[in-house]
Formats: sequence, structure tokens, C-alpha cells
Amino acid sequence: MSTSAPSNQYRRLLPRNFVTHVILMFFLLAAVLPLIGTLLTSFKDPTDLAASPFALPKEWHWENYSRAWSEGRFGDYFLNSIIVVVAVVGISVVLTVLSGFAMGLLKFRGKTLINILILMGLMVPFEAVIIPLWSLMRDLGLYNTLWSLILPQVALSFSFGTFWMQAYFRGVPEDLIDAAVIDGCSSWSLLWGVLFPMARPSILSMVVLLFIWTWNEFLLVLVMIQKDSLRTLPVGLASLQGRFSTNLALVAAATVIVTVPTLIVYFVFQRQFINGVISGAVRG
Repeated sequence: MSTSAPSNQYRRLLPRNFVTHVILMFFLLAAVLPLIGTLLTSFKDPTDLAASPFALPKEWHWENYSRAWSEGRFGDYFLNSIIVVVAVVGISVVLTVLSGFAMGLLKFRGKTLINILILMGLMVPFEAVIIPLWSLMRDLGLYNTLWSLILPQVALSFSFGTFWMQAYFRGVPEDLIDAAVIDGCSSWSLLWGVLFPMARPSILSMVVLLFIWTWNEFLLVLVMIQKDSLRTLPVGLASLQGRFSTNLALVAAATVIVTVPTLIVYFVFQRQFINGVISGAVRG
């Protein structure tokens, strides 16, 4: 009887597991097929585009990538994107680790009010503040500079990152904190010497999300930057698409160039990203 009960339970789970896997495969194909079609199109000659986007190219045109890179000025745009992403992610991680630690573990007057103000940063749509933000950057003399992209995106990332790290620090065992305090750790050494190394999965998960959001930012760049030399890759891609709207192979190659860095970052930190999300869900 002890062997048949688990067997019957396993049989009851089979239909449910099968349906779950079918649904997951459907969403996987919905996400992957456009990428495959874009990748194959990027290697085709413009005369071959009448066929299915999933058909293999008659001849592989690697020069589409070099042409998209040079004619789209993607060298300058790529450098601008890297500068903005590194600055935004780096500053945001430091600030949100500090604020998350304070909001999650420390007790001080006005903490609830500060928490509400940070929450409002998540509730207010970015489109609602883009015009006042443009006026502020102009008055500060930062309009048409990379700082007009870095500072607003750090502010946008602060609310999310604070709540992300706050959820982690609230889940830290109290016994660990008490032991560190007994050993003579100050708040500063407790954060950077004990908790920060333990928070690596959550921090790397946040880094992946901030990287993707910052890399793909379009509206802010479109509003704040008028100099062509200071644009980032998403706006550069839109400009290239406007100039070569009939050459879909060139546009597809440019799209792959813009997309590849985010895919690389995700695949490199995939394990830490999943661990961080799962850890946050369990702690929440």
C-alpha cells in the first residue's frame, strides 16, 4: 500500500504537469520565434525578403552588420549606451543597498513617511513628469548632456531598488545580526562586511533588471538629447529604421546589435537572477 499511494499521486499529477509544460512551450515559442525571424532576416539580401522570415538565406550576407554599424553610427551610440548604463547601474546599486538596509533593518523617526514617499516614486508614471524633468534639466544646464540621462534614470531606479533590497534585508535572520553586533560590528561593517556578500543574488538580479531597463530607455533619450553624437542605441535604431525603412535586412541587423548585449547580460547572470528572484519571493 505504501508504494501504490505515491504511484497514484504521481499519475494524478501527470496531466497537470503536461498542461503546464504545453503552456510554457507556447510562451517560449512566442518569445523565441520573433528573435529567430529577425536573426535570419539580418543575413538576407533585400531581394530575398519576399520569402518567409524563417526561411534560411540563400546567401549569408555578414556585411549587413558592418554596414548597419557604420551607416547607423552605432560605434558612438554604443559607447554612449555603455557610459549611461554603467553610471546608472553603479550609482543605483550603491544608493539602493544603503537605502534598503536603512529601511529594512534600522529604526529611526520618520521611517514610515519616507517609505510612503519612496512608494510614490513607483506609482507616478514616468510620462507624467517628463515635461517638468525636461524643464529642470534645462535650468540646471544639463540638457543635451549624458547627465540628463543618468540622473533621471538613477532617480527612477531608486524606488524600485530600495524596495527590492528592503525585502531582502528584512528577511535576514535576527540571530545573524545579533551575533555580528556582539562581535563588535558597527552598522557600516555589518552592511558591507556581513550582509553585502550574502545579498549577491538579490543585487545581481537587480543589476540585470536595471541594465535592461536603462539599455532600452527610449523616451528619455528622445526628449533630453538633440545632439546626434550623444544618442544611445535605441534612438539610433529608430533613426536608422527611418532612413532605411525599405531595407529590412539592414534594420534587422541593427536590431540584433541592439538586442545582443541584453541577452548576453541575462545569460551570464541567469543563475544569480533566478536565485535572487526566488529568494525575494520566499522572503516576501
